[in-house]
Amino acid sequence: MNTLRIDEGTRLLVLTGAGVSAESGIPTFRGSNGLWENHPVERVASPEGFRDDPSLVWRFYSQRRAGAAPCEPNPGHLAIAEWEKKLGDRFLLVTQNVDGLHRKAGSQRMVELHGNLFTTRCTRCERTPFEDRLEYPEGTVPLCGECGGALRPHIVWFGEMLNPRELIEVGEFLQRLDTRLVFMAVGTSGAVWPAAGFVDGARKGGGQTWLVNADPADNADRFHHFVQGRSGEVLPKLVTFE
Repeated sequence: MNTLRIDEGTRLLVLTGAGVSAESGIPTFRGSNGLWENHPVERVASPEGFRDDPSLVWRFYSQRRAGAAPCEPNPGHLAIAEWEKKLGDRFLLVTQNVDGLHRKAGSQRMVELHGNLFTTRCTRCERTPFEDRLEYPEGTVPLCGECGGALRPHIVWFGEMLNPRELIEVGEFLQRLDTRLVFMAVGTSGAVWPAAGFVDGARKGGGQTWLVNADPADNADRFHHFVQGRSGEVLPKLVTFE
């Protein structure tokens, strides 16, 4: 297996997807037919679905919280957190996962692109999103303690835009001129956005690009290095610091 060597003149951008969390036993929420309890997932993961039946949406997310809460970070999560400790502001993690396992592993310099399963926000007031690990009883729609508005999971749903401030943060890290860039996609297909955009941006700026995934990706040739394998087995041995 190739080894990624990182020195004091290098910064590292890591993008993680569902493959990283699968090794921690995060349960899938869709059946083989793509439905959740015979509901299209869009019905419980969209602004329209929340408007039509907020208690159903909360039952779905309470079920997901119950499934994810006992799961623990695996060696892949822990390796990424260790890289951050060594690199400081020369490190940024961008995750598509909402399960909170990176934070549980100790990651702090992190952008959670799609939100966090254990965070809630108000639909009415500007209250800051807050940690919320409650699993609400069926039929419940929790209300904001500050304004009385309906609360919702702090998740980017179908049809919603990603947080532009977070995208700016990632873009600024990609474009920094003080260090050489290494971009690594882990547990996600390199062929879909945002991985595809990040790899192209990194290459355009002269960066080195890595893909770590259990399965070959359609555009693995866009990366300088492809390591096939489970992230929990690959990542702890992949990086050396000089």
